[in-house]
Amino acid sequence: MITQLSIEGLKQVIDIIDVIGGYIELKRVGSNFSACCPFHDEKTPSFIVNRTKGLYHCYGCGVGGDAIKFVMEYEKISFAEAVEKIAEICNYPLEYEKSTILRKDDSKLLEAMARFYHKRLLELAPYREYLLQRGVSEASIEKFTLGFCGASFESVRFVQDNGLSKDELVALGVLGEDQARVYARFAERIMFPIHSPNGKVVGFGGRTLKEGLAKYINSPQSKQFNKSKLLYGYHIAKEHIYKYNQIIITEGYLDVILLHQAGFNTAVATLGTALTSEHLPLLAKGSPKIILSYDGDKAGINAALRASEMLAKESKTGGVVIFEGGLDPADMVVQKKTDVLQALFSKPMPFIEFVLTQLGQRYDLNDPLQKQNALQEALKFLHTLTPLLQEEYKGFIAQILKVPPHLITTHYKGNAKSLAYRKPSIKPSSKPLSPLSSYPLRQDDSRLESLVIKYILEDRMLLDRAIEYVDVRAFVHKGKEFDALCRGDFEYEGLIGIALDEGLLLREDGFEQELLLLLLAYQQRKLSSFLQETHLSFEEKSFWIQKTKDNIIRLRKGELIPI
Repeated sequence: MITQLSIEGLKQVIDIIDVIGGYIELKRVGSNFSACCPFHDEKTPSFIVNRTKGLYHCYGCGVGGDAIKFVMEYEKISFAEAVEKIAEICNYPLEYEKSTILRKDDSKLLEAMARFYHKRLLELAPYREYLLQRGVSEASIEKFTLGFCGASFESVRFVQDNGLSKDELVALGVLGEDQARVYARFAERIMFPIHSPNGKVVGFGGRTLKEGLAKYINSPQSKQFNKSKLLYGYHIAKEHIYKYNQIIITEGYLDVILLHQAGFNTAVATLGTALTSEHLPLLAKGSPKIILSYDGDKAGINAALRASEMLAKESKTGGVVIFEGGLDPADMVVQKKTDVLQALFSKPMPFIEFVLTQLGQRYDLNDPLQKQNALQEALKFLHTLTPLLQEEYKGFIAQILKVPPHLITTHYKGNAKSLAYRKPSIKPSSKPLSPLSSYPLRQDDSRLESLVIKYILEDRMLLDRAIEYVDVRAFVHKGKEFDALCRGDFEYEGLIGIALDEGLLLREDGFEQELLLLLLAYQQRKLSSFLQETHLSFEEKSFWIQKTKDNIIRLRKGELIPI
């Protein structure tokens, strides 16, 4: 693993123009450089690179980031590989944490064992026949390098005859040691080589065909083989994941293999463990739509619930497909139900809806006390989400739990304040704001929202000032960008686009005036909504219309009013 200090040092010397210019032709346009975007087809250049900020952004397809992200996306490689490529371009020496590196010798040992197991499977017809009966094709046996570990002495003899290191193979978990006896840990098992995202063998999974033994075992946990960071089949699926912007996560090796046979080439599997936060860096590559494909038993639903809660908090797109009736994806492929699979994968239940639906089903909603508990649990989950998502799902909770919408409270400021911002030293300007009658009103709300966000990007201490008065409801066009701002996700592509937009001109001390205009636009929309409201009583409607009109008058006089 490359040390973090080394990565930060590299970032200080990267010239993003040199890096990206080595892949595509860039032309200077003012203080920026432009090109036709390499990530989508276009004739008019909309891909902008800014040397000073060290960022790129395409106004056509929305991609953006720094030099490392560009190399990752362009070459479809991992973060570490991209860092190494750029270090080579910049002639920058990287430092590694030696204890975490899978040594070349270790990799060669594991590759040698994988080849041996694969050769044995091809020689032993009964075990190959078992896989064929399960629906695994000869082509898949080759594609996934499936193998067979026979009697223990066969593996030990192969190691001895080929001069391989027993001690190293014991350390890697391929062999075991019992006092003076060395034995094969995977004896009499079908072998599934497990690869790193870069395609190196880092361990094995083994399935027994005998009764009374653990059906599956994996290589023991180590720094090289961390089950919570690996996904089976990812090294094969990754090109398709990038291409189709989708990843299907299943629970088993055979699910992955059979799904690939059926053309679902984005399928991967966890290694006998739940999906964890340690998998997130792998799932973030290319930002694919994530589809959880889990069994319909209690264990599968609980695993899907935990994973969905985690993915929802990370604002990941995708959803859940639960397989009922004891079937799994592999069974459905064998039964030639690929059309059904395609339909299921095309319409997964979104993560947030799945979590809230499951919470609702775990309580007797006819019992007021249980309904109260369900509401508290739903709100606890809701408040882990971003402000935008909280607003979006208030109505869904009310519908699922059959409670009045006004009981669904959101928690905007808690989310924003959870960021590591200090209390601002900036104080409200003592200089009164100009009345809006003396300030030209903009008709372009999208531009206005972008301006407010760009002020905050230029001086992030302004965020605390902003959230005293506005939340995501004030941003009709740039809600996702403001949401990312509140989360501190400054690499969000929409924010990068705003940061690089030279058409958004900022005036000294102009932030609060733009904030005032944003508040006015919100109140004007609110007034229009109340005028069209049909569910309020005459008295309620009159009250809210008058209150909103009063707020508009105060705003026009230059007074900031929280929404």
